[in-house]
Amino acid sequence: MGDEVASTSAPPLEEAPNTEGDKTGSVKQLLSKLVKSSLRATFPDLLDIEPLVAASVKFGDYQCNNAMSLWSRIKGSGTNFKNPNSIGQAVARNLPPSDIIESTSVAGPGFVNIILSNRWVSERIHDMLINGIKNWAPALPVKRAVIDFSSPNIAKEMHVGHLRSTIIGDTLARMFEFSNVEVLRRNHVGDWGTQFGMLIEYLFEKFPNWEDVGTQAIGDLQEFYKASKKRFDDDPAFMERAQQAVVKLQGGEAKYRDAWKKICEISRNEFDQVYQRLNVVLEEKGESFYNPYIPSVLEELTSKGLVKESDGARVIFIEGQTIPLIVVKRDGGYNYASTDLAALWYRLNVEKAEWIIYVTDVGQQQHFDMFFSAARMAGWLPDPGEKMFPKTSHVGFGLVLGSDGKRFRTRSSEVVRLGELLDEAKARSKAELVQRLNENGKIGEWTDEELEKTSEAVGYGAVKYADLKNNRLTNYTFSFDQMLNDKGNTAVYLLYAHARICSIIRKSNKDIEELKTIGSISLNHPDERVLGLHLIRFAEIVEEACTNLLPNVLCEYLYNLSEIFTRFYTSCQVVGSPEETSRLLLCQATAVVMRKCFHLLGITPVYKL
Repeated sequence: MGDEVASTSAPPLEEAPNTEGDKTGSVKQLLSKLVKSSLRATFPDLLDIEPLVAASVKFGDYQCNNAMSLWSRIKGSGTNFKNPNSIGQAVARNLPPSDIIESTSVAGPGFVNIILSNRWVSERIHDMLINGIKNWAPALPVKRAVIDFSSPNIAKEMHVGHLRSTIIGDTLARMFEFSNVEVLRRNHVGDWGTQFGMLIEYLFEKFPNWEDVGTQAIGDLQEFYKASKKRFDDDPAFMERAQQAVVKLQGGEAKYRDAWKKICEISRNEFDQVYQRLNVVLEEKGESFYNPYIPSVLEELTSKGLVKESDGARVIFIEGQTIPLIVVKRDGGYNYASTDLAALWYRLNVEKAEWIIYVTDVGQQQHFDMFFSAARMAGWLPDPGEKMFPKTSHVGFGLVLGSDGKRFRTRSSEVVRLGELLDEAKARSKAELVQRLNENGKIGEWTDEELEKTSEAVGYGAVKYADLKNNRLTNYTFSFDQMLNDKGNTAVYLLYAHARICSIIRKSNKDIEELKTIGSISLNHPDERVLGLHLIRFAEIVEEACTNLLPNVLCEYLYNLSEIFTRFYTSCQVVGSPEETSRLLLCQATAVVMRKCFHLLGITPVYKL
């Protein structure tokens, strides 16, 4: 206890004066190495310049945008450069030789437009087909991250409110894992606190022989919780017994610990059923896990002069906040802040995480702002402006709304249970699939198992994608009709687009594995080139989505890929054309990238219509 956490800056891109044959990192990262080398040669005295490279669609494939900011720094200092354009010309001239770049041009105030070599783009795609898309993983500046997501409360059933945290967190974890980061997927369940006295006492009252009754004692978790809460609110004597039960539980009394474990076990089994259906993997470390660490963490914070007495409570005053961060309540009990501080200490000092990411609704923003500030005051975290690690991030998200514009609920104003929502998504998906197969006369080609698996993949995928495609900070309206539409930006449309590509390849009667070894890719047609460029940008899209913690960036890329492929297929005959081998390989590359996008979004691909 008490060891200060060392801060380390993000490792800079390595110097690479020549990238001949370099295949590691995203295209943007590879070009940034070249530009950085040119900037060093052009401005040897300005060692802090970082390359500003971005994808472009208007004048080139990529663009270097350093010239204007450099001009503002050196203007009037006796420089030989006359304007931003002359800086851009020098940067373009000093780019090291590379097989990546076909040509450059300089426009306006020094924008360096870069055209990629068709041959290099083709070889990069072909290399991915042979060696696997894992070779396209971007390089992130951390090796280990904690992603804290889902986090339902024990004895409360998972409902639609848990949907966003669960699938946003899972997608972030998948993208980080693809990028070779070790991800500690943490389920910080609410398994400790005052509500357990209420639940345990109600269990004892209703089922004196609860050990023998077992799981049946609780039955419907949601109803059990509501009934115990009503008893707690209506009966002062019960409330007093419940409060005493909390003390006995936290004091380690065996009878109460055993009851607590049973309630947690029943609840956990319910959660696991939902996680299995969503194909989400989590490791539970609930509030109770961190409870033993709280006293020593508070002792450290007190020794640093951060914890003060205020109105009978112990608090940390945060600059700029009108209320303090309460770490010990007036009754001596701990709260979210004390648990979160202990968990952060553990994650930094024991688990050695460099980036700790919390996925909760935006309503908790103030809590995280104050909690992170307290950690910085303690010296656990560097100032966020320094862009150093370790660091913490709160991934906030908006509400799921119903058609009335209010929080999504059932007609009886109950929260929508997540299991029931998934049931309905699958049922609707299956009904539409069966109707479509009946209409086109293909129902006889499908087994019952294929119908079940496909309707599940499409139904669950539709629910996930409808959420993930939105900027997570915004509210969105839940609509089965909209999310199961096979036109527009939906999972159904994208899954069917993937299945169509697989169908094209099958109908060619060609062995794709053989074509990979004997064939090559050419990008002579403009639509072939646009598709090829979009494919190789996959790595930097994943990098951007990870850096900014925005899954919708990947959704937008996937939808655009589908649209670009459609244009390519419309204008470029594949089967039976002189370019058949090359175009089949482009089809395969598109399918591989789509499948990886689906995987990162937690969606199961469909191979058959």
